[in-house]
Amino acid sequence: MQASCSHCGTQHVLKDAEVAAHSKVQFHCSKCARTTVVEIAVRPDRTMVVSPLPSFARGGATSSQLNLPPPDAGVKLPAAKNVVLKIIAGPAKGAVHTLAKARVILGRDDADIPVSDPEISRHHCMLEVRESYANLKDLDSTNGTFYEEERVRAAMLQNEAEFRIGNSVIRFSLEPK
Repeated sequence: MQASCSHCGTQHVLKDAEVAAHSKVQFHCSKCARTTVVEIAVRPDRTMVVSPLPSFARGGATSSQLNLPPPDAGVKLPAAKNVVLKIIAGPAKGAVHTLAKARVILGRDDADIPVSDPEISRHHCMLEVRESYANLKDLDSTNGTFYEEERVRAAMLQNEAEFRIGNSVIRFSLEPK
């Protein structure tokens, strides 16, 4: 079973034989050393991060804080392709954004990629582009980030993958320059 660290998004492979008998599994991330708990659904390929609590649910937290870890060296735009985000459904349907940098925040108003959708948080999610894919990370948004119809904390997007934030469906594409 694969699971992502809810803090840094690092992918981990958990042994099916060891997790199959449990409804919840806790693991320590090999990259950031923090703990993540995943709930094992009826189908082991459908997991959902249930811990830690998103920042908006913690006492004393404000939604205006955006404390991102520094990007690692693998985050870069591909040399021979344009990275394009197309809004294919929702209030801003038809909008097209060609990324100028490898790490962008999607959200309302002051985000790198502003999306006109009242169901989206100010800093809703982050996209970190690597040569042939992108890591999508929810930024403790109120209404969540969805990939393949499941709420996710992090997901790896291949070319032409679609994800939903608020009422907006967005397609991630790698297009020739």
